[in-house]
Amino acid sequence: MCKNTMMEHLGIEFTEVSEGRLVAKMPIDERTIQPMKRLHGGATMALAESVGSAGSLTLVDPTKYAVLGVEISGSHVGATSGDFVIATGTIQHQGKTSHVWEIRVEDKNGKLISICRLTNRIIPIKSEK
Repeated sequence: MCKNTMMEHLGIEFTEVSEGRLVAKMPIDERTIQPMKRLHGGATMALAESVGSAGSLTLVDPTKYAVLGVEISGSHVGATSGDFVIATGTIQHQGKTSHVWEIRVEDKNGKLISICRLTNRIIPIKSEK
């Protein structure tokens, strides 16, 4: 599902999926760092959106609904230049037409790097008649 996507390019790997929770790992390497060799905030936001969007996909029938991220925000509260970060997304609101996810991005030692919030729209896929 992630072949030839941003997730593959950034090395994002989904490691845990359960109802209302999704965990992913992303390497800190030449693809995800900024010039000072720290984790790039944009890569962090791409990780957060990937986690929240994939999480919503696990909660809907993907043959009947599309999931579209409509708003994301993040506060980068720590820095890291370690090996990888782990993003844990938990659903905060699961409505019929919207989902809100909180995504915590931490380093391998559990230090908080970023806290993000993603809102997804859940849109019925129109069938061709």
